[in-house]
Amino acid sequence: MTAPLTYRLTITSQTNRLNDVRQFVSGQARTHGFAEDDVNKITIAVDEACTNIIKHGYGFSPDHFIDIEVRRSGPQFEIIIMDSGKQFDPKSIETPDMKEYLTHYRRGGLGVYLMKRIMDKVEFNIQHDRNVLRMVKSLS
Repeated sequence: MTAPLTYRLTITSQTNRLNDVRQFVSGQARTHGFAEDDVNKITIAVDEACTNIIKHGYGFSPDHFIDIEVRRSGPQFEIIIMDSGKQFDPKSIETPDMKEYLTHYRRGGLGVYLMKRIMDKVEFNIQHDRNVLRMVKSLS
């Protein structure tokens, strides 16, 4: 078995850096062989994760870092996002009632739900006092 190809990007916790993240992830997903529809979905999942980190983990404080790692191995496309922001319990996030959500024109609050719908696997962990989000999407 060959070692996975690993690519890394580190950004500061600023929303103006999200475009760099989108370009990095979409480029890696295209190179891995995903169709454009899947590239867009994967990019949305990563954008949601990083936005949540900036907003909730770091409270919009711009002087922190987010590390994004992409591992490509066979059909597996793995994205690992690490930060040192405020920790949260992913089990505390309830699955939204989409009918209720759309009826009341709510905004926000769908990030984790979208990640789980888009990606094949989504795991939240804490390692060495850092939040680690691991998302996996496989080529069909």
